[in-house]
Amino acid sequence: MDGWGIRPRVTIIERRALHRERFAYCAHPHLAVAADGAWLLVFNRAPRRNMILHPPQDPDFRNLLMRSEDEGRTWSAPAAAPNYDWSGVECAGLTALRSGRVLLNQWRFEWLPLPLAKASGRGDVVMPDRLFADLAFSPELDVFDAEAASAPADMFPWARGGGLTAVHISDDCGRTFAATRLIDVRPFSGGYGMRGGVELADGEILLPLSDVPHYRRIFTVRSKDSGESWGPPELVAVGEGHEFEEPSTLVLPSGRILMLLRDNVARVLHCVMSDDAGWTWSAPRSTGIEGYPAHLLRLADGRIACAVGRRRPPFGIVLHLSNDGENWDGGGIPLISDLPNKDLGYPAVGQRKDGDLVVVYYAQDSPGLTGVEMLTARLS
Repeated sequence: MDGWGIRPRVTIIERRALHRERFAYCAHPHLAVAADGAWLLVFNRAPRRNMILHPPQDPDFRNLLMRSEDEGRTWSAPAAAPNYDWSGVECAGLTALRSGRVLLNQWRFEWLPLPLAKASGRGDVVMPDRLFADLAFSPELDVFDAEAASAPADMFPWARGGGLTAVHISDDCGRTFAATRLIDVRPFSGGYGMRGGVELADGEILLPLSDVPHYRRIFTVRSKDSGESWGPPELVAVGEGHEFEEPSTLVLPSGRILMLLRDNVARVLHCVMSDDAGWTWSAPRSTGIEGYPAHLLRLADGRIACAVGRRRPPFGIVLHLSNDGENWDGGGIPLISDLPNKDLGYPAVGQRKDGDLVVVYYAQDSPGLTGVEMLTARLS
């Protein structure tokens, strides 16, 4: 039920694949609308391997960008963003400013060939045995290759160091990215965010990030000059017994800032609020929403939509609604309930001028090929 005591009915108008490649793993999409009305879709791509590897484990991940001039009905071919030099990255976020400028934020790991890593003697380098252990015990995967566990260097002939947080700047509504600015996130270990930031009423940009590679704390950085420079990080959320990451942020009409957080312990989204432009935040509170990560959108009728992936049976994509961002519907509205396994999700939602919702997400098809998909839904 939503806040008015009415459960909306949903009709799926269309469902189709947007991008799949036979020899690539494509996943983790994010959607933003530029000031000229173009829809921008960014997602991850890496070579398809015998085992599923997510960005923290594979140096060949790049972010690809697609563009739609007709509200998601047709899309351009994907191209590397900001360019093909940027590999080894985590999921990317997009922030579309009112001026037409678009910011693409990335966390880029440092990757080393295994012989070089061993010869360096560096204590901060994560070797293949640790990379494999992180993967083997990950709750995000159904199975892992037990044979590879005995010789992880054969599967991971690379090591991972630290990295850097970057914002790439486009002044043509996301067509090209001509400048890059680095963000100093110390004392945090790194800055990873895959839902972009928000532009406040005075033009200041608030960008929420999590402390990659630990994925336990949320902080923000802010810019007063359209992303050209960034202030020091400010802690938003941390808690004993919680591991917060992948924040999604929305500015409400009142000026209040709503942020939903993934929690890798409870597997339930948590909520924090700010009433002073993001300088202070409420304590994290459970929303009761099972699924992750979140993407937030304020609909034309004033309701707040939150799309999440459901990584337990029935596997699929669920839409939750709220009037205020604090009180959410119970079980949500299932949009898809027939996906084959938990290799899915990261849904992002947009709304067309006619009111229909467009949800992009990733999932496997029946032969087991992972790609980016899209559905169009109509709510009563």
